[in-house]
Amino acid sequence: MRSLRKRVRHLASVESLGHLSAAVATSLPAVVLGALLNILDGVSYGMIIFPATGVFANLGGTGVSMFFVTAVIAQLIYSAGGSCFAGANGSMMIEVVPFFHILANTIAEEVGEDNPHAVLATTMVAFAMSSVLTGLTFFLLGALRSGVLIGFFPRHILVGCIGGVGVFLIITGLTVSTRMADDDFSLSLSTFKFLVLNSHNLALWLPALGLAVLLRVITHRYDHQLIFPMYFSIIPIMFYVVVAAAHLDLGALRRGGWLFDMNTSSHEPWYHFYTYYDFSATSWSALWSTLPTQFALLFFNILHPPLNVPALAVSLNHDVNTDRELVAHGYSNLLAGAFGTVPNYLVYVNTLLFYRVGGTTRMAGFMLAGATALLLFIGTAPIAYIPVMVVGALIFVLGIDLVKEALWDTRHRTSRLEYVTIVSIMICMTVWDFVIGVLFGIVVSCFFFVVQSSQRRSIRALHTGETVMSSVRRPGAHRAYLREVTKQTTLLRLQGFLFFGTITYVEETIRTLVEGSHWQRNPIRFLVLDLSLVAGVDMSAAEAFVRVQRLLQSRQVVLVFCGIEEESPIGHALQNVGLLGMDSVEVFSTFNDALEWTENVYLRAWFFSQKPEASEVVLPGRQDSMLVYHESLSTSPRQAQLLEAGWRTIAQEHAPSHIAEAEPLNTLVKVFSSYGAIDRQRFQPLLSYLERMSLPERTVVWKQDDDPDGLYIIESGVLRAIYHFAEQIPPLEESMVPGTLAGELSALSGLSRNATCTVERQAVLWKLSTENLKRLEREHPDLAQEFTRLVLKAAKLDYDILISALATRQ
Repeated sequence: MRSLRKRVRHLASVESLGHLSAAVATSLPAVVLGALLNILDGVSYGMIIFPATGVFANLGGTGVSMFFVTAVIAQLIYSAGGSCFAGANGSMMIEVVPFFHILANTIAEEVGEDNPHAVLATTMVAFAMSSVLTGLTFFLLGALRSGVLIGFFPRHILVGCIGGVGVFLIITGLTVSTRMADDDFSLSLSTFKFLVLNSHNLALWLPALGLAVLLRVITHRYDHQLIFPMYFSIIPIMFYVVVAAAHLDLGALRRGGWLFDMNTSSHEPWYHFYTYYDFSATSWSALWSTLPTQFALLFFNILHPPLNVPALAVSLNHDVNTDRELVAHGYSNLLAGAFGTVPNYLVYVNTLLFYRVGGTTRMAGFMLAGATALLLFIGTAPIAYIPVMVVGALIFVLGIDLVKEALWDTRHRTSRLEYVTIVSIMICMTVWDFVIGVLFGIVVSCFFFVVQSSQRRSIRALHTGETVMSSVRRPGAHRAYLREVTKQTTLLRLQGFLFFGTITYVEETIRTLVEGSHWQRNPIRFLVLDLSLVAGVDMSAAEAFVRVQRLLQSRQVVLVFCGIEEESPIGHALQNVGLLGMDSVEVFSTFNDALEWTENVYLRAWFFSQKPEASEVVLPGRQDSMLVYHESLSTSPRQAQLLEAGWRTIAQEHAPSHIAEAEPLNTLVKVFSSYGAIDRQRFQPLLSYLERMSLPERTVVWKQDDDPDGLYIIESGVLRAIYHFAEQIPPLEESMVPGTLAGELSALSGLSRNATCTVERQAVLWKLSTENLKRLEREHPDLAQEFTRLVLKAAKLDYDILISALATRQ
């Protein structure tokens, strides 16, 4: 038994070792490619972390060591499970190099180059601080699950900054190739003479640029992931073949600028950069002066992962959690800062190539971290034998790619204003400063945003009351009256954010409604402003509404706001300028409630002008502030129109002979008289089939999806139906007043109820049950047919109004 266990364990261990060996063998090509890419990136990026002149001369090897340290840290964090991508590749951020140069030069100016120890100590602390700030920001964004917010930042500003970095890299390629100081480069005739008219300098940078252009020509025609590393592996081989064939002296080549002159730095161990840290010699005042650049660098850092990570997920068809990636970036950068090195991030291109050659496991990531650490331990001595043109070509390739991405790839994808912004940022960064370029891009984008937003009309639609009605079911005579008088209601549906750039057009439009020829043709009583699609209101817009209210009040026009709550942000904005407390200003939460209220005012105005007993009309909705008309109905064109329309419509329904009819015949006449003359004798037999019901408030008459039990004729009170279409769609409410029908289509069709109906105000109903309807069809088929025809006419008009109410939601 014991021997069997030993054998099982042996087989298990052999199997595990076999899997491990297979995984290692599978990952080797990816690890070799990843290490080669890190070598190329480390030499090209690390050599230019520090400016190449003054106190910072001969620090290229130090920069390479710092590159490899941050790359190892990032690689370990991502491979240990920090990243969703098992084969994620971490490396230094190349885009921060221009900001590092600004930091270093600012510190050198503040401290003075006569104190190199303090300059270097302060610079190293500034670089580490940039990693700490970046790490904290990434960690907070990921922990608070707010990484998606970064995606709202204007893409074209980032593209302009990337283009500026590309121009910087091209300039850096020129200065690295010719050993020209960064500070000496300027857009001047002297620089042109130094680079172009000096044959030796021309011979130094032109081959590097030519190699970069040749590579991009090759990759444009042939697309393979190994072309890039193989190309830069062949260049030094060809260089030394030529050197050997021509019997050239390496010392002379180094003095002539063809090879890097590392001086003593080639003999320094990788950890030598820690000797530059000296907190006692650090100038904290100089460090404080670099904060604007630090924040610009931070701003630029945090924009890349939220853009690179989703793009990589799409390329690899991989699910990704952006917040988790940001937390991983937070840890890797905080550790980088603790270890005194520069910021890092997940590299899109390197990770994509790593996956394509088999680096799909976390073991491959750990192996790459080990290979990168091995390169770190070897030190910077081999850099002295790398041709300068290799590094120059690498830098030129990166610069050309970034400039192409900014200028060429976006030419058909951006608007003219966005493209102008991109070019402007690149020019500003090249001529002046990177920090100024970033700030300039933000300011220009804000300016263009205001201009573009001002050109977009905030008025979504303009209606009159005769084309838009509430969803209230009213008697036919009331509707006929409202169709005539609601011409005095104008509705403006607003949209977007109302601010100083967009409110001007709204105010001008309102002024045209109450001034000049438009007012003479159609004087209005109500101006309804629907704010349901408005995202916000600034102080300028709120004050503009105050001016509008004063203008309207001088014309005795009521300003009605809808689509907002008084406790909402928009409601607070209007309250802050005292608008909602002014006279002749009303507020409703929905568009339909506002329309219902204005229609009720028109109806109440007519009934108040008649005999007291006629004024007892039942109206739904809000009953307060029914707008008492102080002046006579005949004192103005608006009032005269109400009077004339009322006599032509409602007065016919409320004639004394009609009112004297017994119930429920009186209600039947009121319901159907709009569709033709009603023969009272003919409809007399119908009364025996109707059942009188008196229902208190809040009674549920039926629920949605119930089977129909009959139709109802409303004698008094108010019913309210609530239609629930879907969870994502807000419900639609419909009020039903005396003289209308309820539940008629379900009863006639036999289909389930499509709404829930409750009693809003104590009601008296006459019910024609489904059983009595069938009995009526058997016993009085002609009467049943005529009654059904009238019900369908009424239902058709009621549902036309309901559909209109749905349509006006858009």
